[in-house]
Amino acid sequence: MDLDLGTVLSALADRHRRAVVVDLLDRPDGEHACASFDLPVAKSTRTHHWRVLRQAGLIHQRDAGNGSFVRLRRDEISARFPGLLDSIRHAHHDERRSE
Repeated sequence: MDLDLGTVLSALADRHRRAVVVDLLDRPDGEHACASFDLPVAKSTRTHHWRVLRQAGLIHQRDAGNGSFVRLRRDEISARFPGLLDSIRHAHHDERRSE
């Protein structure tokens, strides 16, 4: 899947989606249950956020039984946009400190 800068930046413009990406960066590499993320939004909105992140190419999502699992496409993102993930992480943590 090609990563388009405009699509990636548009997906990351939402603070909840940015928080998910940073959460994935801060977790060990691998798959994580979608239900394990602290997203203070309705289930339908969560589903929308997962779809936007998936369509932007930021995550890989796998359905399994009653749940879904996501994995950050860390290597692909870093290869296409070097430094982007670190910048997102630092900016997110700076925003959290200033709240």
